[in-house]
Amino acid sequence: MTDLLYSEEEEALRAAVRDLLTDHCAAADVAARAESAAPHDLGLWKSLAQSMGLAGLLIPESLGGQGAGHREAAVVLEELGRAVAPVPYLTSAVVATEALLGCGDEELLGSLATGRTIGVLAVGLHLGPGAAVPVVRVEDGTLYGELTGIADAAVADVLLVPADDGGLYAVAADAVTRTPQVSLDLTRPLATVTLDGAPGRRLGDAEPAVRRALRAAAGLLASEQLGLADWALTETVRYLKERKQFNRPVGGFQALKHRLAQLWLEVVNLRAAARAAADALATGTDTDITVAVAQAYAAPVAVRAAEEALQLHGGIGMTWEHPVHLCLKRAKADSLAHGTAGTHREALAELVDLRAP
Repeated sequence: MTDLLYSEEEEALRAAVRDLLTDHCAAADVAARAESAAPHDLGLWKSLAQSMGLAGLLIPESLGGQGAGHREAAVVLEELGRAVAPVPYLTSAVVATEALLGCGDEELLGSLATGRTIGVLAVGLHLGPGAAVPVVRVEDGTLYGELTGIADAAVADVLLVPADDGGLYAVAADAVTRTPQVSLDLTRPLATVTLDGAPGRRLGDAEPAVRRALRAAAGLLASEQLGLADWALTETVRYLKERKQFNRPVGGFQALKHRLAQLWLEVVNLRAAARAAADALATGTDTDITVAVAQAYAAPVAVRAAEEALQLHGGIGMTWEHPVHLCLKRAKADSLAHGTAGTHREALAELVDLRAP
């Protein structure tokens, strides 16, 4: 039987990441950055990626990485989700890394492992496993076209671009035009990438690499959503214990107890689904099914947890100063990322041969 409990090493990793985020990722700073022209915290990214070596968790030690697995990456994403950390961990250390592992490009993998290079797969954030991926035109090694909805493109050093010849190309980010797009979640900004004769280096076949990257993205995104939901529940319980009405804690009212109990059950189930997805990615066992189950369940729970937190915090929850709005926006944006819950339910129906009549 698969053991989905956290190992001692995973708990130690969690503690280290949480300590760093507590010291360097205050909610007030995240909110202030979200209003600025540079929402990413590259100082925090440097600490995570270079000082702690977390950018290379999925990269083999022979290429300069940590040689860890998806379970460890999932723990990191849980903590980043709790803090709504504005760093390109999912896009670079997971999605781009998985695409490069699919191509076997050792040069770029070594660069990403150091954390000094940020890679981004130039595929819209809304696209999930199995989706038709837009491509650009390639002529004599130069690329032409436009791709939209690219997350964290603003801080990328290299873009991995699918082309119409079936190849995946590495393109220097300063060789393209990146135009910001309006995004609900300001901590993970989107951009339109325009290529007008940008030189590219062919890495390998795009289809298997992109499929592998998007599957890992969907599976590990559930852990980020778990972190969001767990933070929302924990903070709401804490607040309701402190807030008083009629000279008694608000959390003592039975109606609110029932809502919190139901939310707790959903978060516990989400933890099981997210852990199962991370383990399936690590072991390669029933991966497609387990990832589809996790994403079909994770998005609605994360959004509901954030909505409950906003409502149960009352007036203070509606203010910009309270971080619950950051959690809600990330949860809502994540519910559309790498395939909606409905898309994953449809995929799951096909995988297990339980199609609707």
